[in-house]
Amino acid sequence: MTHAPLLKRLVLISIGMFAFAFALVPLYDVFCDLTGLNGKPSLEQAQQSSVIEQTRDVSVSFTTHAQSGAPFEVKSKEYSVVVKPGEMREVVFSAKNSSELDKVMQAVPSVSPGKAAKYLHKMACFCFDQQPLKAGEELEFKLLFYVDTALPSDVEELTLSYTVFDISEQLVASNN
Repeated sequence: MTHAPLLKRLVLISIGMFAFAFALVPLYDVFCDLTGLNGKPSLEQAQQSSVIEQTRDVSVSFTTHAQSGAPFEVKSKEYSVVVKPGEMREVVFSAKNSSELDKVMQAVPSVSPGKAAKYLHKMACFCFDQQPLKAGEELEFKLLFYVDTALPSDVEELTLSYTVFDISEQLVASNN
């Protein structure tokens, strides 16, 4: 009894699974671009709005959490703010390195609902750059943003969430 056909089929299935897994990231990005899902905001500095929609209010909430094991405590001074679309707003965040070693953090933003991500524009954000923090150091960072006047009228609330990562080891590895 020969197992060659079964072995050939299993090898082809394995190759197909690998190819599918490899293609998932670009397929996911295309899917998100087409549907507007995922809440990925732009990490590029926005241009200032010239129009403010005076008749409408949008509530913007802020949440932060650190990657498991990351020694950072990051929080906004205000849990939420109410803005008029097009109005520039500044929110202050504090970040503390609670470890005994110098660290570098990187904040990665996301917006929910996902369809609102392309309407939240950041002029200044600590997420644009890697942030070095000395052992025990606490710093304040400013977020300067506005909500686009083109935000769909059914969106009255949105949440800007930051996940904070410790990228210290990756920087050391890339410098060697």
